[in-house]
Amino acid sequence: MLGYGMWVKSAHTKMAAYLLFILSASGAGITYLTGEAAEEGVENIPGVAERIIGQHEDFALYALISLIALGVISLIGLFIDYSKSSLSKSLSFVVLFFSLVSFGLVAQTGYLGGQIRHTEIGTAAAQGSGGEQGEEDND
Repeated sequence: MLGYGMWVKSAHTKMAAYLLFILSASGAGITYLTGEAAEEGVENIPGVAERIIGQHEDFALYALISLIALGVISLIGLFIDYSKSSLSKSLSFVVLFFSLVSFGLVAQTGYLGGQIRHTEIGTAAAQGSGGEQGEEDND
């Protein structure tokens, strides 16, 4: 949304994107705070790897920090866009960069979270093309 707003030079679209980023930062904080209770619920289930839980927890912290930074920068961007400052365009690129980094961290966090209960995700990724060779050997 921010990229589109920058492309068509729509201040209203950029402001809407900033508001979504601020909302996302708030949601990230809430989500992170519920993680400890979720960990308590799954750590004693057979087949759940503590290593994956730890990795998920680490990436969740990185994602939280990046989303909070994105929210703060978006708040600044919202005020700068509203005041029609000359910094608006430059700050939009900074916010866009932070949003892409945050997206990557959130995606990796979700991927690791999926591995906690869906062990087939890690197995399929680890096998790669090696799994196809094993099928040929069995024929």
